[in-house]
Amino acid sequence: MSLATAINTEELKRYLSRVDDRWPIETAMLGGARVDDAQGALPQRERGPEYVLVLVSTAFDGMPWLERVYQASALWDALEMGSAADVHCYTPAEFERKQSTMPAVRAVVQRGILLSEDSVLS
Repeated sequence: MSLATAINTEELKRYLSRVDDRWPIETAMLGGARVDDAQGALPQRERGPEYVLVLVSTAFDGMPWLERVYQASALWDALEMGSAADVHCYTPAEFERKQSTMPAVRAVVQRGILLSEDSVLS
């Protein structure tokens, strides 16, 4: 299964545009069960969230974490994407720390896809 058939890449592009309109995103990474499926993961596993999205921006500095997550999550169209997303919003320094302290973030870094690469969403 390819990424294009597993994920609504057109809606994902629109989502990233909506987010980038509010905060300049330096890094966007997508992981979760659907990305694992597209990369050939075995079906006999605990799936976890369908989508885990990590957004990194210096614009998040000084903004309460819960407010960032709430606003970024509200921009996600679960109907178009087929499921809700577990959204993580961090400053670059927070992201560096979370990679070692949060298993969900570490999994996205290790097995997810970097959305800023043009080839992923083209």
